[in-house]
Amino acid sequence: MPTIEVSTDLPADVATALAVSLDLDVERVAGRRHRVRAVPAGGGSRTTGRIAAGERVRWALRLYGVVPLRHTTEILELQPELSGGRARFVDAMVSGAFASFHHEHLFDPLPPGPDGSPRSRSTDRMTWVSPLGPLGRVADVLFVRPTLAGLLRDRNAEIGRRVRTG
Repeated sequence: MPTIEVSTDLPADVATALAVSLDLDVERVAGRRHRVRAVPAGGGSRTTGRIAAGERVRWALRLYGVVPLRHTTEILELQPELSGGRARFVDAMVSGAFASFHHEHLFDPLPPGPDGSPRSRSTDRMTWVSPLGPLGRVADVLFVRPTLAGLLRDRNAEIGRRVRTG
C-alpha cells in the first residue's frame, strides 16, 4: 500500500495547529493549483469552516487542470488531547476514485522557540490503494504520489502562514 509521510514544524501550540488544520478553507486556498474545493454532498457534509468528528466533505478537484475527480471523506477520529500534549485526527474516503484512502494527522509539541514561543510538529500520513491493479500502481508512481505530496506541501505551507499571522 503506497504511503506518504510529511512533517512540518509550525510556530504554534498543538491546539492552534489542530484547529487551523481542521479548517476547510485552508484546503481551498492551498489547493488552488488543482482547483480543490469542498462541494455539497448531502446531510452531514460541510463545505466551509471547521470540520468535526463524524462530518463528511465531498472534494472536487481537477488533476493537472484537466481530469475532474470527486472524493468524499469522513472524519473518523478526532482526539484533541492525547497523552504528552499530542493531538490527532483521521479522515478516510467513503466514496471516490480510490479503492481506499486514509489520512492520519498527528500533532506533537516541540520545545519552545528561542524567544519562548510555542512550537509543534504536524505529521501527515496518507495511505491509499488505487483502482485498476497494475495500471493503478503505474499511476501511483507517475501521478498520484507526486500530486498528493504537492497537495500536502501546499496545505502545510498555508497552515504555517495562518498560524504565523494569527
